Amino acid sequence: AQMGWIANVLVGVVGSLLGFWIAGLLGIAPTGGILRFVVAIAGAVLGYLSLWVVYWVYKQLTGKIGMGHGDFKLLAALGAWAGYKALLPIVMLSSIVGAVVGSIWLMTKGRDQATPIPFGPYLAIAGWIVFLWGNDIIAAYMRISGLQQ
Repeated sequence: AQMGWIANVLVGVVGSLLGFWIAGLLGIAPTGGILRFVVAIAGAVLGYLSLWVVYWVYKQLTGKIGMGHGDFKLLAALGAWAGYKALLPIVMLSSIVGAVVGSIWLMTKGRDQATPIPFGPYLAIAGWIVFLWGNDIIAAYMRISGLQQ
């Protein structure tokens, strides 16, 4: 049993790191340059750590596991592809859509709030939206909020 756990962790870590590096290298292709590579790696690291911190704090406060490790890896990959600046819009959009859809699902199925709802599909949808229209979304937010000078 111990060896199986170690093998799973190694496969997960190696696979994730390989995926992040490939995503970072692919991120260079459209825009070029080492700066894009650094932005991709920063996006991967910050994406992974941001959800890991939420996971860890929740686990410390409640003693329960509130999120799967796949969510960390998915946000890391999205951060590598779209850059670290895309992380906040991805998390915000996925959280809003997940809360609305999840609430409707819970009400229609007659489930309680303790029912686990997968977060990965909402991360993936939000990542795709931000990847395609992220600059427009951020520009609109800056304009509407008055933060754009």
